[in-house]
Amino acid sequence: MDYREAIMAFVPGCEQEEADKRVICEAAARCGRTILSRECEAMHLTASGLVLDESHTQALMVWHNLFSAWSFPGGHADGEGDLLGVALREAVEETGITRVLPLREGIASLDILPVFGHVRRGRYVPAHLHLSASYLLVAPKGQPLRHKEDENSAVRWFPLGELAAASGEPHMAAVYEKLIGRI
Repeated sequence: MDYREAIMAFVPGCEQEEADKRVICEAAARCGRTILSRECEAMHLTASGLVLDESHTQALMVWHNLFSAWSFPGGHADGEGDLLGVALREAVEETGITRVLPLREGIASLDILPVFGHVRRGRYVPAHLHLSASYLLVAPKGQPLRHKEDENSAVRWFPLGELAAASGEPHMAAVYEKLIGRI
């Protein structure tokens, strides 16, 4: 499904998502397809997946080197208009799992997330916003795990009740709690 269709089909579950959906739609209309790439420096679309085990009691998290925090796998659309495809690709790339499927096809949460200025691969990246589409994904436990060396340094399963505390990022704790409530 095209990113515009996926975002339009998303039904906000709270006031924050209503406002963020409106802002994301306005940004996409203004920026066109550049919203899918880092060319749009001030803000761009990203997709992430809360990867659940088959019992839906644990989630697979990565230690994100840039944010120094446990985080769900995800990343930039990099020109790809299929946000679910981006979330699935990122889950595989960042965790090493090879079998992962969507719990549901649609976006589970829309959020506008801040990213502070930082140096990446020797180049300064200015502060910007991630227009984040999050999905609920499912993967069987027991698959070999592997971290993606240029982005994270560990991968592990966490009980759902520990995600907010493990994250250490208050703005992400709210996203995880929202997603857990939508399983």
